[in-house]
Amino acid sequence: MGTVTTNTPEEGTPATGAAVPTDAELAQSLAGDFRSDHITVEGLRLHYVAGGEGRPLVLLPGWPQTWWEFRKVMPALAEAGRRVIVLDLPGMGGSDKPATGYDKKTMAGVVHGFVRALGYDQVDIAGHDVGSQVAFSFAANHPQAVRKVALLDVLHPDASLYQIPMLPAPGLPFHPWWFAFNSVAGLPEQLLAGRARHLVDWVFDGFLLDRGAVDEQARAVYTRAYDTADGIRGGNGWYQTFGQDIVDLGTYGKIGAPVLGLVSNLADGLFAAQMQATLPTQAGDVRVVVVPDAGHYFVEEAPQAVIDEFNAFFV
Repeated sequence: MGTVTTNTPEEGTPATGAAVPTDAELAQSLAGDFRSDHITVEGLRLHYVAGGEGRPLVLLPGWPQTWWEFRKVMPALAEAGRRVIVLDLPGMGGSDKPATGYDKKTMAGVVHGFVRALGYDQVDIAGHDVGSQVAFSFAANHPQAVRKVALLDVLHPDASLYQIPMLPAPGLPFHPWWFAFNSVAGLPEQLLAGRARHLVDWVFDGFLLDRGAVDEQARAVYTRAYDTADGIRGGNGWYQTFGQDIVDLGTYGKIGAPVLGLVSNLADGLFAAQMQATLPTQAGDVRVVVVPDAGHYFVEEAPQAVIDEFNAFFV
């Protein structure tokens, strides 16, 4: 269990010097009664934003984002009769950035402790990118605590990651160089601290069809989260534990809870084909939906599609 504390203002502004609202201010800017708060679980101080009333829906963001990723869908999901709870994962945003514990099984355990600390025995859960990997692990390791799970655009790490080429081969639809870069210990912090905006812009400009879907304020929010050495190290920890994640996946049985896969049609349909082929081998009750005309960050680029699919699935 954990101890809840009241809203605590976040510190300062990003290294760029641009004024960025605090998490508390951002939460209050959303329609509905959303509030930024902290809770201590297993010695980790975790930041989350919650609002609405009803069955709990826990949302887990991806890289290089924070809870703000879900800003466009949170009010509508709450209005539909849910308690919407968005958690900054360990290593992310306003949450602690421990030295270890970034494998998805350990992170899922922290999320389970978080859920229990809020007083819930069972929740719906959805995650995007790294958040999707943690949501999958949560369902695999804490089956009694999950009612339904949605996985957005990214699967749990498996051995296919070892086949990613070091160099971009001719004809490949994209080259995920950041998997290797983020796996290097120490160097990314030295290169990116105070310069994270370059990475933030490159990632969103490359994986959005509409670059304006992640606007200037959102990019500044994400830059603040990843502009320090600790912020970069925390995010890299999710990648540096992929080897352990792959080992852990081999010990899991099929997920028993209903699973919704939402996937972009990027990389000439590679993401969609992989999810359509893989998820049915990992869970017994699976539906995969391709989000049209949007890139990897479709929670921000196609929020209505996410709202519609969640409202149909989480009933």
